[in-house]
Amino acid sequence: MKFISKTLLALSLMLSATSLCRAEKVTVSTKGTSLVLEATKGEHLRIVYFGKALSDRDASLLTESGFRAYDAYPVYGHGNITMDALSVTLPDGSMALELVLDSYTRRDIHNPSNGYNAPEDAVLTTFVLKDKVHPVTVNVNYKAYKDVDMIETWTEILNGTKGTVTLRKFDSGYLPIRRGEVWASHFTGTWANEASLVEEELRPGTLKIENKDGVRNAQTSRAEIMFSLDGKPTENSGDVIGAALCYSGNYLLEVVTNDTDYHHFTAGINPDNSSYPLKKGETFTTPELALTFSSEGLSGASRNFHRWARAHKLAHGDKERKILLNSWEGVYFNINEPTMDKMMADIAMMGGELFVMDDGWFGVKYPRKTDNSSLGDWQVDENKLPHGIQWLVDAADSHKIKFGIWIEPEMTNSVSELYEKHPDWVINAPGREVSTGRGGTQLVLDLSNPAVQDFAFGIVDELMTKYPGIDYIKWDANMSIQSHGSNYLPKDEQSRLNIEYHRGFANVCDRIRAKYPDLTIQACASGGGRANYGVLPWFDEFWVSDNTDALQRIYMQWGTSYFFPSIAMASHISTVPNHTNMRVTPLKFRIDVAMSGRLGMELQPKDMSEAEIKFCQKAISEYKEVRPTIQFGDLYRLLSPYENKGLASLMYCDESKDRAVFFWWKTEHFYDQHLPRVKMAGLDPDRVYTVREIDKLSDVSLPFEGKSFTGKFLMENGLDIPSYPDNYMEKMRLQGYSSHVLVLEAR
Repeated sequence: MKFISKTLLALSLMLSATSLCRAEKVTVSTKGTSLVLEATKGEHLRIVYFGKALSDRDASLLTESGFRAYDAYPVYGHGNITMDALSVTLPDGSMALELVLDSYTRRDIHNPSNGYNAPEDAVLTTFVLKDKVHPVTVNVNYKAYKDVDMIETWTEILNGTKGTVTLRKFDSGYLPIRRGEVWASHFTGTWANEASLVEEELRPGTLKIENKDGVRNAQTSRAEIMFSLDGKPTENSGDVIGAALCYSGNYLLEVVTNDTDYHHFTAGINPDNSSYPLKKGETFTTPELALTFSSEGLSGASRNFHRWARAHKLAHGDKERKILLNSWEGVYFNINEPTMDKMMADIAMMGGELFVMDDGWFGVKYPRKTDNSSLGDWQVDENKLPHGIQWLVDAADSHKIKFGIWIEPEMTNSVSELYEKHPDWVINAPGREVSTGRGGTQLVLDLSNPAVQDFAFGIVDELMTKYPGIDYIKWDANMSIQSHGSNYLPKDEQSRLNIEYHRGFANVCDRIRAKYPDLTIQACASGGGRANYGVLPWFDEFWVSDNTDALQRIYMQWGTSYFFPSIAMASHISTVPNHTNMRVTPLKFRIDVAMSGRLGMELQPKDMSEAEIKFCQKAISEYKEVRPTIQFGDLYRLLSPYENKGLASLMYCDESKDRAVFFWWKTEHFYDQHLPRVKMAGLDPDRVYTVREIDKLSDVSLPFEGKSFTGKFLMENGLDIPSYPDNYMEKMRLQGYSSHVLVLEAR
């Protein structure tokens, strides 16, 4: 018996050793992507692979093929010097953690539609990691969608100790990326120049992308990045990883390249001045980090994000967006009933479907005449609108269009009745003079305070209760947090302010959507300050930029399209000279750029000539015809304006490949200029496509109009588009800004 027992013990030890040597491989997968992890109880959870979908056999042999495994959620303090996604201070003052796998579960998720987002069908894999010494648990979650190539990862950090655990760094996720010739594509910018593309090869050191605005997180940088794994980025070929942090607040994305064979990527809430005291029994949940992989270049990764957005991350992503006229650039603060009514009549006559009254309609004690007063006082200024909002809703209805309105619920001015009643509601360092923004008086309301949340919700609730005919709200946010301090949060928890603000924002948005699921809401924040997937589940679209200059919009919308679909990108035809850079561009060029997103207008129609109105009428009619392809189609970026070849071009193809819409914009103007021929993409090579131009200046046709070509020919050769029209008068009217929109119909 002793011999048998010893034999069994030896066999058990051998099996245990074998199990440790051959860790269990767990694959998290979508239709086209695999994430493979090593998961052995009592050991570190490790990532082995992220990329194109693998067979079970190939996934099981990754370690044997030489793939290196790295901790899936690296922590600071015990044996890890490469990169940390989590660092803490424990109640006893120690700073070391070592997380090992306790268990994992896998379950299907079938969430029904909430009325403004589509239902979810996904698989959630949760790995439970526990510290070896202290009762600290981290759940590492991976949600793989069944209908789109997207995996979301986030963590839940549980404090099981008897005291407070201070979170010093608390990322959503980590990903090792094999070194080679890896390039990063990310974005910088400022007001009126959002989403400016930066491409750089990853070198030893740290690439850091961060935001500290407190309110708007997409103005100067963006919480998204693409990694091109095969060298300098290309649009429609090559392996690409895309990552987007879904968070409305401050963020930090880091890529550390050290002496290992890997780049180490983390993304999460920015911990700067935001350490979080996690109390006994409390759980902290990080925002989602969305990850995708494509072997079809940058555009392929973009198409994955666009499909995911329309299906799961954008309010009403399956519904066509209306063509609207917004009043801002047309009249600015000069709101009055006759002007609003005339603008409604004009946009209706041109074929538009919605009119939005922008800033300047409110304030009684302090009428809103400029940007230095009245925010928070959301009562109608009857000197401007003697018959009130309902009169405007009824007027829009009489013109057979819808009505929308501008608000800024998170803000107030020091010159306002709200501030006079509730000075303690604003964010400001206690005991210090208030720090103001726009107009010298603007202040941010403290959304960590439930009373302020009730107030912000009440703004929308009162409007919609009194005037249920309102179809659209433009929600603005024009200031950052400039003086850190909350009158609501306890003195020893002031570091939570940036996080609690966005928890309050989420609570307000949840309440609005629960009561008004059908309402269309635009996210505007000094322009494109809220282009982020942490915001968009409650919003239908965002304002790309306050800069509506067509030429600069080509660049900004190009960068924005890396992660966000055209259906979410509000793109308006505006007047000239443009109010930001004074550039003069022809109307056709402005229309041809605006058509590539959600088409709208940002001007005063009564200042247009009869010929211009008729031209817009025709363009709006033609846009309606191709709207489904542009708003729901697959995007193929063809020639980037950043390549400095004198033009930019992209196209949309519907899923069936029955129709495509091709955009071509001339961006530079030189004598004896020779522009490249643009090859198309996304077509069915075996089908024949007939070419037709829309938004034409005259009846003069391009030589290929009405002709039919195979998809193979168009993708391998393209069409030779002339730099300028042959007609001299047309050439003069274009002022060098030649552009074309072609519709390709399969037969």
